[in-house]
Amino acid sequence: MPISFPIPYSYTLTTLVFRYGEPSIRRIVPLALAMLSASNPKLEIIDTLSKLSHDSDSEVAHNAIFAMGIVGSGTNNARLANMLRQLAQYYHKDANNLFMVRLAQGLVHLGKGTLTLSPYHSDRMLMSRVAVGGLLGTLVAFMDVNNLIIGKSHYMLYHLVSAIQPRMLVTFNEDLKPLPVPVRVGQAVDVVGQAGKPKTITGFQTHTTPVLLAHGERAELGTNEYTPLTPVMEGFVILRKNEDMED
Repeated sequence: MPISFPIPYSYTLTTLVFRYGEPSIRRIVPLALAMLSASNPKLEIIDTLSKLSHDSDSEVAHNAIFAMGIVGSGTNNARLANMLRQLAQYYHKDANNLFMVRLAQGLVHLGKGTLTLSPYHSDRMLMSRVAVGGLLGTLVAFMDVNNLIIGKSHYMLYHLVSAIQPRMLVTFNEDLKPLPVPVRVGQAVDVVGQAGKPKTITGFQTHTTPVLLAHGERAELGTNEYTPLTPVMEGFVILRKNEDMED
């Protein structure tokens, strides 16, 4: 499993850097927060970025607005969308900041809420290096936002394409035809080392595929009629008829 710092510790560290760091260091704090929480709009990070979006340093404001888009990418987060609408009204006479707001709004509604920029997959056990490279390539370009993104190298935003992946669960039969089945979707529970067969999700709701999986959510089949050909229920899953099921 990828090694990462807990979000609260990393969040505290970045806020201290912003408070006591030099101007050139303060400008990358919003980008660091975006990298820590891509497609995972935590309340404290959203509020911090919202404050930084009104910073007196224009580069900090640019980076904070774009970071809001990365943090909420593909989530359709209502709170974040409302913040961006207010920013669009606030910066309606500032072309550069308005450009950043429009980028962030597009990212929040990425694929109408069916796509994500999170580099983790396979039940968050693996990390896509290609996705991390796409995120890093874009965020590094924002370290010189005035000369690159707002300047003539705005095409560097296309690095984000390599980080885009679907966050939906779609089930198919063995003939690769769509197969709607009931699934339970809830918050994932860490059951490593626990005896017996503990529940892997909590607070679940039952839906019929296809369904969307938010950050930290896990799905499991809600019927014994089919068995999945993969241990991880995310993305595109092929189901096989359960021959041992009693009529």
